[in-house]
Amino acid sequence: MLNMCESLTCNTCRVGLAGKCLFSSTMTCSDSQPNCYWGKLAFNVSRLMSLETQGCLASSLCNQTESGALLIAGYTVTRTCCSTDCCNGATSIQLPLTAALGAAILAIWSTKGI
Repeated sequence: MLNMCESLTCNTCRVGLAGKCLFSSTMTCSDSQPNCYWGKLAFNVSRLMSLETQGCLASSLCNQTESGALLIAGYTVTRTCCSTDCCNGATSIQLPLTAALGAAILAIWSTKGI
């Protein structure tokens, strides 16, 4: 268990595709979001279409899977937490066209509260 006097440093990724992060950095977690996490949004229509994200997360949202629908496509969101510095992995690449697609989907994802 993490000592509350210490804060984790976690890898962050706003948009990731195929296991590669498009925009990565690190951040220090807050008391309200004390866990590092890795998340994956997978669309049910295609196993090939999925988005990944990393960062800090509230304990109440850790290690959960949620399902829903966006327009006509069903999706599953899985969030997995860990509690050591940078335990949520890091891989970064630059893919300009893919980044634009990912950012558009992420914008929709964020507004739906996924």
